[in-house]
Formats: sequence, structure tokens, C-alpha cells
Amino acid sequence: MKIVVLTGGLSTERDVSLATGDMVSSALRRKGHQVLLLDVFMGYGRAGDDLTGIFDNSMKASLQVSGILETAPDIEQIKSMREDGSDCFFGPNVIELCRMADIVFLALHGENGENGKLQAAFDLFGIRYTGSNYLSSAIAMNKKLAKQFFHANGIPTPKGISMKKSERIMDFTQTGLSLPCIVKPCCGGSSIGISIVNTQEEYQAALDQAFSYEEEVILEAYVKGREFSVAVIEFQALPVIEIAPIQGFYDYKNKYQAGRTVETCPADLAPDLAAQIQEYAVAAARALELDTYARMDFMLDENNQIFCLETNTLPGMTSASLIPQEARAVGMSFEDLCEKLIQISLKHV
Repeated sequence: MKIVVLTGGLSTERDVSLATGDMVSSALRRKGHQVLLLDVFMGYGRAGDDLTGIFDNSMKASLQVSGILETAPDIEQIKSMREDGSDCFFGPNVIELCRMADIVFLALHGENGENGKLQAAFDLFGIRYTGSNYLSSAIAMNKKLAKQFFHANGIPTPKGISMKKSERIMDFTQTGLSLPCIVKPCCGGSSIGISIVNTQEEYQAALDQAFSYEEEVILEAYVKGREFSVAVIEFQALPVIEIAPIQGFYDYKNKYQAGRTVETCPADLAPDLAAQIQEYAVAAARALELDTYARMDFMLDENNQIFCLETNTLPGMTSASLIPQEARAVGMSFEDLCEKLIQISLKHV
């Protein structure tokens, strides 16, 4: 097949997206596909270029990728690097190349990759893509809405509230929550902008940080315990994986820098607990109608109570990512996983 692996973009998770795209494109080439790795914002060439035969020379035409840095990229600097100076999310020839492909593998993460906007645009252009539809993507990306769906479907999730920047609550005691708590952007990912708050002073600083990314934030009860994740493919749960950072919590640096987190799959859990987490993961996928694939994140507190934190509709596929590890635990190679995600996505378009 002719496949565009769409990567990059303008979210704070741009570097992670590039790493995912690089891994996926290499895997799909090993499967015999003609694969073009394309930055959705930078595009390819100039508008109006002759694109004839580009998939026959896709290796040469593909984007070249470096590694993930310890900090999120400077988006304004990225914008300034575009040759045509445009601020359009779709770079030169992106739509044309995606329409030429049999399917687009979405290796995007974060804003305008996972929030449904791109999926809706592709629906209008008749472009086939991997992952969930625009509505499910939009709801899952918004942590406030996702928590409402969790509550409505009996999926335990930490107590929390949302807060808009224009309605900022200055005094933590007026939030109705207790310390410690979590403060995080409503629609962010990769733990960017997230803080664990222990004091009023930390609360104010955490709001400043979270609001620097978005106009709405989530305040959530802090759950002390063990962290887990479960991938769900076509409403079937893969093995539970445990995530244990060596220092601190599972933040951006610990997620993507080698040697900072111990990941165990299958997790060392009693069978009934593992099965319950998997059951909640599938229930979350069904509640949000994530009928292709997704990854659900959980906490298990000191009393073995399970809490679903959030859902990722385009989870990472890097060398350090969780879904490839879960797939490997059931004997599925990375190449076969990428191929499977394409095949199931084609059934839903």
C-alpha cells in the first residue's frame, strides 16, 4: 500500500510525534509498503509541485528525524522555520499527498492531532486514516468531558473539578478538594504542564504553569499508589503494564528518556486486579466509542482501589512507548502491530 505516516505538527508533543512517525514508517517499510514520512505542518516542497511518482521514491522524500529532547519544543521557533511563512496547520502539499495515499497512519500527538479536528477535516476530504473518528477523539482528548463519560458508565476516576482561566479560584480551600492534588491542562498530553500540589503557594504556581498551555485546567484528587496502563484494540484489552519512575512521577522527562522508568509487562498484579483494570479499560473504550485502538491510564491506591485517569486515542509508538511493550507480551511484533492498526482502521472508514 501507499501510506503517509503523518507526524510533527504544532503541539507540545511534537518531538514525541516525530519519534513515533520514524518508528512506524520504518516498521511499515519492513512490511513492504511504500511509506512517506511527512510533517503535517512543514509539508513537502512547495504548493503546486509535481508529486507524480513520489511514493516510488518515498524513502528519499521522507522527513529525517532526530531524538526526543528532555524538554518540550518551542512551538514559536518551529513556526518560524516554515519556508512559506504560512501559519496554516497543513503544510504545502500535505492534503494532496494524503489523498494520494491508500491510508494515512496518524503518528500525531496532542492538540490538532488527537482532538478530532484533523480527523474531521480528513473526513471532508475523503482521506482514510488510522485511529478513532473525530467525535470520539474530541471527547477523549478533553479530560473534563472524558471524566463525565467515565462517571456515567461506572468507571472509577479521581474526584476533580475543571476551572477556566477567566474563573480562576485563587484560594485552594474554595475548590472543594484536599491537598495534595493534581493540576493539569484539560486537553494536554505527555504530562506536560502537570503538577503535584502540596501547598497554597504550589497551587498558585501550578495554575500559572497549566494556564500557560490552555485556557482550562483540571484539578484532581492525588492518588498515591502504583500506576498502570492498558491498551485496547477493537475492544480487546492487552496485558496490563506497570509504570514505575525511578525518581519523581511519570512526567515528560521520565516518559521519553531511557533508563528513567521501570516498565513491567505483564504487571505483577493479582489476576483479579489485573482483570478488573482490563475490564475498566474496555469499558472506557466502549463509553467513548474508541472502536479501533486506544490506551487507558490507571492508578491503584494503597487500598487496591482502581482509578481511571485518562484515555489516549493516538498513544505513542516510540522505542520507549507502552503499547508496543504490551503487544510484545502477547507475541506481536512492532511491525505486526503497525500493520494490525492499519487493517482494523480500514474496516471503520
